[in-house]
Amino acid sequence: MKIVVLAGGRSTERNVSLSSSAKVANALRRKGYEVALVDLFLGLPDATDSQLNALFTSEEQAIDLNISDEIMTDDVINALRPDGSTQLFGPNVLKIAGLADIVWIGLHGGDGENGKVQAVLDLNNIAYTGSGPLASGITMDKSVSKQIMLYNGIQTARFINLNRADAANVTLPFEFPVVIKPANGGSSVGMYISKDEASFKADLAAAFEFDDDVVIEEYIKGREFSMAVVNGRALSAIEIIVNDGWYDFEHKFVSGNTTQFVTPPDIPEAVHDEMKQIALKTFKALGLSNYGRIDFFWNDNGLYVIEGNSLPGMTPLSLMPQEAEADGISYEDLCDSIVQGQVKQLGLSI
Repeated sequence: MKIVVLAGGRSTERNVSLSSSAKVANALRRKGYEVALVDLFLGLPDATDSQLNALFTSEEQAIDLNISDEIMTDDVINALRPDGSTQLFGPNVLKIAGLADIVWIGLHGGDGENGKVQAVLDLNNIAYTGSGPLASGITMDKSVSKQIMLYNGIQTARFINLNRADAANVTLPFEFPVVIKPANGGSSVGMYISKDEASFKADLAAAFEFDDDVVIEEYIKGREFSMAVVNGRALSAIEIIVNDGWYDFEHKFVSGNTTQFVTPPDIPEAVHDEMKQIALKTFKALGLSNYGRIDFFWNDNGLYVIEGNSLPGMTPLSLMPQEAEADGISYEDLCDSIVQGQVKQLGLSI
């Protein structure tokens, strides 16, 4: 089977995507697939048809899995493109994607997870892993997804949605501290915890650098968990413990920080089972398919869903592979099960 792994793109999480996708590509090669790793934004300029076909290989490639802590802006990313174009799909990307049996979408954030890439692939009859355009867009928009959760009786933190134009007149319906997030984003890029009015104004201005809409949530104090869902199965929960600060971009992706990931032995079985039920319910409510991740807080008031993630990271420090490992599923088998699950779901004859 031929697989194109789409990486990079134009998101602030470009560097995370490059690390995830390189690791996935080699894992799939180890499972015997012929894989081409392609940068969505940079593309393959001047490549001939024979050169495109030659990119598919089952031999592992040397890769650098380190992730820079630089938050890449549009200007920085655009400067990488030699032809000066800002089009999301680089030269020959759709052509090589069309040569594959299925595309692994290894993109994160922005135009990687908001459904736009998925819509283009749908329009070109190209099969891909993960969820479709609508579910991707819903899950990417924190305000919309939280409204859907509440409609379905899924407990989540109280929140308001704030547009840049209304920022000067905001009145908070809950006390400090509050959590500020860009409405469309991931990996905690542009996320802040404001402890008082003074820090709130500065944090709000900083969050608006990443999106025209932000979500402001009440701060939920509790233990933090992550739970992956793969082909209809909720994996074991993993607790996130950060000794210094909170679970921000650097704790998520930069090696050497003080984050610990633990498969908690002390979580009651009833709570763990409820978390699995809520993860599956949230997954279905958001319209997700194939695989994804649901994040939680747990305290004396029960379980709160933080958000869903339609394209969880697959880097060496990412949560979903560690959750799979806790259930006895190797990284290679996890990647393989995602591909095979989608092939079955789509009814592809490969």
